[in-house]
Amino acid sequence: MTPLEANSRISQHKSISLLCSAPSFEAELLPKIIAHFSVHAEPDIEGLDDYLKDQSIYTLPDVIILEVDEHGHCFEYIDKLKQNVLLKGLVIILLAKKKDAKVRETAMRYKVNDLYISPIPLDDLCERIFFLVKFKLFKPQLSDLSNVDFTYKIPFTKRLFDIIASGLALLFLSPFFLIVAIIIAFESKGPVIFKSKRVGTGYRVFDFYKFRSMRTGASEELANLSELNQYDKSETGSTTFVKLKNDPRITKFGHFIRNYSIDELPQLFNVLIGDMSLVGNRPLPLYEAEMLTSNEWSMRFLGPAGLTGLWQVTRRGKAEMSERERKKLDNFYAQNHSFWLDIKILLKTLPAAVQKEKV
Repeated sequence: MTPLEANSRISQHKSISLLCSAPSFEAELLPKIIAHFSVHAEPDIEGLDDYLKDQSIYTLPDVIILEVDEHGHCFEYIDKLKQNVLLKGLVIILLAKKKDAKVRETAMRYKVNDLYISPIPLDDLCERIFFLVKFKLFKPQLSDLSNVDFTYKIPFTKRLFDIIASGLALLFLSPFFLIVAIIIAFESKGPVIFKSKRVGTGYRVFDFYKFRSMRTGASEELANLSELNQYDKSETGSTTFVKLKNDPRITKFGHFIRNYSIDELPQLFNVLIGDMSLVGNRPLPLYEAEMLTSNEWSMRFLGPAGLTGLWQVTRRGKAEMSERERKKLDNFYAQNHSFWLDIKILLKTLPAAVQKEKV
C-alpha cells in the first residue's frame, strides 16, 4: 500500500464515529482506535446512555463498543437499544475478558455484530469496524422513518385511567367551563374554544382544544414577534419551540386563564377521545413539529402525547429555560415513561400550573 493510499484509508476511518464503554480494555484499546476513528469514551453504561440521549439523528455514533460485565447488564442495555427505532440499527461490538459459551450464545441471540475475547486483536478489530460500517449501511434516514410504524400502543391501565379521570373531571368542571366560556365571549369577538392542528405521537395530526386567550387573528401576528421568544437561541442561532414573553396578543382575561392553566382544560376532551393522554410530551404546532422532523430530536414523538408532562412540572414558566433543556426532557420521557412516573408528574402538576413568568 502506498503512503497516499494509507492516508486515504485513515481519512475514511476518521469519518467513522465510535462510542466506547470498555474500562478494562481502555489502556490498550483507546490509543489504537483513536488513531483511526472518531472516538467518544464513557466509563460505564449509564454514561453511554446519557450521551446517546443527547444526540440527534445526525450525530449518532456508527459503532458502540461495550465490555461484557459479569452481571450481564450490557445485554440488558443492548435489548433496550434494539427496541428503539432510532438506535436498533447501530453496530454493536462486545469485548469479553475470557471465553464463555453462554456469553457467545447470548450475544448471538441479541444479534450483536461481533464478540472479541481478550487479548483483543486490535488490527483485526479496526478492519472489522470499517467493514461493518461500510456494508451495513445502518444509519436511519429521515425518509426511512416515514415508513416506520410509530403507533404508540397505550397500555390498557393507562388508557383506562385516562378515560375515568378525564370523564370525571369534565363532569365536575362543566359549570366552571360554562362561566369561563361566557366571560371569554363577552370580552372579545371570536369562538370561545380555539382549535388548532397539533402533532402528537408518531407525528399524528389532530384537532387540539383550548379556551381562547388571544384576540382573533393572533396566529398571523406570530412571525413579527420572534424577538419575544423565551427559548434561548444562543446554541444554534435559531430555535424550534416558540413561547412568547409578555405576548401582546393575549386578552386581559386570557392572561388570567393562562397564569392558572385554565385555558388548557378543554384538552380533557382530547384525552377522553384518545388523541392524547393525561401525561406525555406536549403535542406541537405544525410549524414546530416540521422543524423537528426535518432536523433532529424526533425521538420525542416515540412516546405518548399528553396534557401535562415532565417539562411542565420541572421547567415550565421559567424564563431561563433553553430549547436544549426542553428537548432533553421530552426525549427522556419518551424513553423512560411509566405508570409511576406519570403519577409523580400528575402530583406535581397543580403547583406547576400556576406560572410566575408571563409566558
